[in-house]
Amino acid sequence: MDYRRKKKLTFFTIGLIFLLSGVEYAVILPTIWRYLQTLEAAPYFLGLALSAFSLTGLLTGPLFGYWSDKTRTTKKIILFANVFEMIGNFMYFMGYSKWLLLSSRLVAGIGTGAGSSIFGLLTRSTAPEDRATAFAAVMACRQAGLLIEVVMLFFHLLQLFMCLLWTLIQLAVIFMYWDLPPLEKEKAKDRLRGQSKGEEDEQGLVEEDNDEEKPLMGSQEIGGSYGSVVASNTAMSDPSATSNATLNHISPPLSPEPPETHESSSPSKTSSISREFLREEVVVLLAAQFITLFNQTALETMVTPMTQKYFGYGELENSVMYCLCGVEVIAGFLFVRWLSQRVTERVILAIGLTICNISGVWCLIFLANPLGGFPWQLTEFVIGVFLQVLGLPFVAVAQVSLFSKVTSEKTQGFSQGVRRSVGGLATILGPLWAGGLTDNMYIMMGVMMGLLALLTIMLAFSYDRMLAPAVEEQVDDSDNCEKVGTRPHWGSLQPRRQSQKLGELGSFSPVTSRRLSDAMARGRGLGLKLY
Repeated sequence: MDYRRKKKLTFFTIGLIFLLSGVEYAVILPTIWRYLQTLEAAPYFLGLALSAFSLTGLLTGPLFGYWSDKTRTTKKIILFANVFEMIGNFMYFMGYSKWLLLSSRLVAGIGTGAGSSIFGLLTRSTAPEDRATAFAAVMACRQAGLLIEVVMLFFHLLQLFMCLLWTLIQLAVIFMYWDLPPLEKEKAKDRLRGQSKGEEDEQGLVEEDNDEEKPLMGSQEIGGSYGSVVASNTAMSDPSATSNATLNHISPPLSPEPPETHESSSPSKTSSISREFLREEVVVLLAAQFITLFNQTALETMVTPMTQKYFGYGELENSVMYCLCGVEVIAGFLFVRWLSQRVTERVILAIGLTICNISGVWCLIFLANPLGGFPWQLTEFVIGVFLQVLGLPFVAVAQVSLFSKVTSEKTQGFSQGVRRSVGGLATILGPLWAGGLTDNMYIMMGVMMGLLALLTIMLAFSYDRMLAPAVEEQVDDSDNCEKVGTRPHWGSLQPRRQSQKLGELGSFSPVTSRRLSDAMARGRGLGLKLY
């Protein structure tokens, strides 16, 4: 099977995984409170059960990401994580006690840690200009799963059904998922194939010319006597090679010291990781992840009691409302996917934050204390929710894509795990903040608006740094040269120029061309530039 077909099937399987995670969220959110009431659980158990799922995902995300960075594989990690999803949903179906239900959410949350490995794979297997498009499509798949919420309310044995779905996902991962090689390696292989083919052709032409012009006896052989050891043509034409050989013959080579290198590698790795996450642009993007998810989960927690208080909505009406919000979010992700091909991610992030600020001001003015009769209150509520949902796709896609570009691709799984852990912390604190301040809406929404204003100021000061590194390959080449301790070879840096100069020599006579090529070789050996 060719690479393109494997990539399409792998991305399709990733879409199914995120679709099913959205379905699971849609099943749990409207049913867990009623389920806890049948088990005679206290009201605080609702917050514990919802936070337990995010807590274990917060802890396992960096671990699974680090695992994928070390092994460069994600298939085994996804299969391993999905086992916890199946067990957790089956435990939720059993539901003998409230403690078993709480444990089921803890176990199922472990499976969400595989998301960091998946985002790492998407980063390594997509080009930087196509990364926002890929992330938008994956996030839209999760939102599509939320649309099934209304349909799921009319089915019984929901969690047993979810367990069967995760089993089907296991089969899909086994037969339709591949550990794709990094995109840079594929490009490097193609470049090496092209270069090696060109060098073989050029070398063949040069050998043919040398064979035609090669004398029967070289000058070096004439200068030596019978039985004497004479330097080769390469050594005579390259004085630096002769001097290096002499030095190596006189003084023994320095013995390598691998133990000291290994001992000093772990502190350097730790310092490099800390420096990476403390950079200005990374801090801003992590703050965007935390603040947007904190506000989103806080508003989700606030919406249900608010609609019950002012509009008398029940479970079905709230589900229809969430379904309509899901349609809006999917349309937003599709629009962002189109927009990302025309503008940079920092522009998309700025647009999303502007919409979120407008939404925050509107909610603080009109939703903290709704005014007017039923039609006016409903209009104010619909506009506030519409604006809040509208800004989410812009911020979500832009910050994920930018984060994948400003962090190292070698540790992308761990970096995405840290990012998702920050988001998991926000999903834990958001409901706790909103749940304790349902009677103090001005305080709750004022703090949320203050966080948005802080994020906007941070983005304004760091806007110029919100770009991917300009020349990534040159940085890698310089790093490799520093590790080896040598400068790049003249022929590797200027292959085209060298071939052009060799081609120009062909216009002279054979003897003149040979003398000029020998002079150029001696100049390169001495570090000179003759042209």
